[in-house]
Amino acid sequence: MGRNNISSFFKRNTVAYLFLLPWLIGFLVFTLYPMLYSLYLGFTDYDFTKPGSTAFIGFGNYIKMFGSAFGIQDFKAITGEAMRVDPYYLKSVSVTFFYVFVSVPLKLVFALFVALLMSQKLRFIPFYRAVYYIPTLLGGSVAIAVLWRKLFEKNGLINDILGYMGFTDLPGWITNPKYALSTLVLLTVWQFGSSMIIFLAALKQIPPDYYEATSIDGANKVKQFFAITLPFISPIILFNLIMQMISAFQTFTQAYIIGGGKGGVMNSTLFYSLYLYIQGWTYHEMGYASAMAWVLLLIIGIFTVVIFKTSGKWVSYGSGE
Repeated sequence: MGRNNISSFFKRNTVAYLFLLPWLIGFLVFTLYPMLYSLYLGFTDYDFTKPGSTAFIGFGNYIKMFGSAFGIQDFKAITGEAMRVDPYYLKSVSVTFFYVFVSVPLKLVFALFVALLMSQKLRFIPFYRAVYYIPTLLGGSVAIAVLWRKLFEKNGLINDILGYMGFTDLPGWITNPKYALSTLVLLTVWQFGSSMIIFLAALKQIPPDYYEATSIDGANKVKQFFAITLPFISPIILFNLIMQMISAFQTFTQAYIIGGGKGGVMNSTLFYSLYLYIQGWTYHEMGYASAMAWVLLLIIGIFTVVIFKTSGKWVSYGSGE
């Protein structure tokens, strides 16, 4: 393309670029620049309380993260500074992985189950749909996290109800490291509304003729579910799985409030995002926190690619693909 053609192209599209300019400036200033700067900080020992003392330490922050997996306790950074590996990093990874692998499937299964119920032709269905969606609107708030913590305390409402049913020696579910993480999983599953609405929209798109034809052939509801419903909504299952997985890896508010901002008893609720926050804003190790953020991005990216690569075996797009 010659210089005159390029000039003519920009002249014809001047108005379009003017409309795009605010977004482009916002993307460059508030997204791209912070990302690139945090990538650089991940190779430094940046402490925002000590301006001017930042030193480039190479892969020191990443060795600090994963060193304990290889039996490393301390090492020297590229600057010669002695550094110790982080003994709690892998704990935050394991807690987050457990939370993601348990909460996401349970949430999607429960959301699909309720969506199937809400797709029936019953009275007051619009009201029930609104009621089931309310937890999703409120679930991510600080108030709900505080309420959840009160419900599952030693003297909370849950133990009062179980006590009336005859159970004794009940634990404080939030303060007991055996059950603390499970209460957060339960809170996440309770916030199934957004996935339910998406599943419900997908169920409405399935032609009723398919069910009628299979019922004539003698197929019961269970066979129809596996032969018709699941294949038809499999692209929506893929979408919900990706979105809920990404959201679960970034869970912060619930863990911060319910765990008291410190990862709970014996770090039982030390989620990755919470630990990243603690390193950056409590210990002021913003370089280390930046490195953690990029590792989290890499983890999410790897799981997303794996899901997409394997989706060809279970996702049907109705076109033979």
